[in-house]
Amino acid sequence: MPQPPTPQPSPRTADPGVLLVDHPAVVDRVTLLRDVATPSNVFRQLVSEVSAFVAYEALRDLAMSEVNLNTPVAVGVSFPRIDETVLLVPILRAGLGMVQSIQELLPLTRVAHVGLRRDEITHQSDVYLNRLPSDLAGRRVVVCDPMLATGGSLAQVCTLAADRGATNITALCLIASMPGLEFFRSVHPSVPVACAAVDPELDSRAYIVPGLGDAGDRLFGPPD
Repeated sequence: MPQPPTPQPSPRTADPGVLLVDHPAVVDRVTLLRDVATPSNVFRQLVSEVSAFVAYEALRDLAMSEVNLNTPVAVGVSFPRIDETVLLVPILRAGLGMVQSIQELLPLTRVAHVGLRRDEITHQSDVYLNRLPSDLAGRRVVVCDPMLATGGSLAQVCTLAADRGATNITALCLIASMPGLEFFRSVHPSVPVACAAVDPELDSRAYIVPGLGDAGDRLFGPPD
């Protein structure tokens, strides 16, 4: 007889602005992401799949409009279609691993890259690339960052977007830490966060524990 599943170290947060996507199909993939033995090619595929699941749940309120079309058995029938272009903002470099699957999910997207370089001593980050449009008023912005660790990088990019007029921002992550979520929500209380797992703590290097390590290195290999 099957045994009941062991709970993930992903406590449900009481914050209504945090969406935890914990469908069993997602939980299973996150477990494989955590495994140090998972090879890079499989890791990339898992990141892609989990990103699509998280985006699917987080973007349920996309604008729709009616279109008339012909089916094989009816003429001039009205059906809803997505009528909103989403600006995806991957935080380089790990955020790149999330973009393709979200673009495959959504029919209307644009991509604007933001690159941050983190100081391994202070854990502070500096912007080295900012491709955000100059005017984001009225646009839906989705910031993609697999690991919400301290929350500093994600908060910094959301601030950049808000400074350019964005008022509809969503943060998509794979794994978040409780301290990082608390910090991020204190800085951007109106920005919802969707993730697939919430882990309890950070280590001395500001890595999420138990986490999955460095997402960028596992996606693309360590820098030379």
